[in-house]
Amino acid sequence: MSEKPTVGWIGTGRMGAQLVLRLLKAGYDVTVYNRTAAKAQPLVDQGAKFVPRPVDLSDRDVVFVMVSTSSDLAQVTTGENGLLTDPAAAPGIIVDSSTVSTQASEVLRAAADERGTSLLAAPVSGNPKVIAANKLTAAVSGPREAFEAVKDLLAQYGRGVTYVGDGEVARLVKIAHNLFLGVVTQSLAEITVLAEKGGVRRADFLAFLNDSVMGSTFTRYKSPALVNLDFTTTFTNVLLQKDFDLGLDAGHELGVPMPLASATRQIVAQEVGAGNTELDFATLILTVAKGAGISLEAENVPVDDGLETQR
Repeated sequence: MSEKPTVGWIGTGRMGAQLVLRLLKAGYDVTVYNRTAAKAQPLVDQGAKFVPRPVDLSDRDVVFVMVSTSSDLAQVTTGENGLLTDPAAAPGIIVDSSTVSTQASEVLRAAADERGTSLLAAPVSGNPKVIAANKLTAAVSGPREAFEAVKDLLAQYGRGVTYVGDGEVARLVKIAHNLFLGVVTQSLAEITVLAEKGGVRRADFLAFLNDSVMGSTFTRYKSPALVNLDFTTTFTNVLLQKDFDLGLDAGHELGVPMPLASATRQIVAQEVGAGNTELDFATLILTVAKGAGISLEAENVPVDDGLETQR
């Protein structure tokens, strides 16, 4: 592999596009594929090349994959015109940052092994705004040698990349992370509504919480949405429900009781069933408020989200 490996990228959605831009700015040769070609055009305008099929990336040194579901992952890697379907060529390393089941990843790993390709599972924690603030993190598992070969590339993701072991364990790390994300958000919504019904402004309560030992980067980041009811999407209830299902399946398989996760999953499922599928999952606070017999109004005050954009 060359000092600066050639890079392929599959999936240029909101997250993927931002990460490709970081690689381009770092001087990497990047070629992209996206199911909707028009969504990749801004990246082409910034210097990326575009191919019409995933298989056209098979000659790249390293190919990143960032798609939404297990079926999408199978389609772009082993399906018709998939990345691993060229009999004459295959990438040296695949870095998959999709949030999918360990079973789907194991199928891909076996297919990659047959082609002499190393697979790294590298799910990430963050969103486009987190990327802009240089605070995206990733957990990586797979062959250590492959990780060492691409760690400079992965360093472009943002704040930190943690190698967590062999095989699919990074998938479990990400799913555990997202279970915590959902449980914490539901709990945060409940205590914020409790304070408001008792006469405390949400902005004041969350300012106190965020400055206390119980505050965190996440509670501060989510505070503007809870205070000003701005539910611009960062992560939907549909995606959160998917991750709860994956996590609870893992808990069942490993024999780990997860009563809090189970209860929160039912709340999220009710949100999805009620049609709340497009807005940010911070809308959970609206359901809590409704159950408390109050109607929330945007407070329309400046709230620091703790993310300072870095260029």
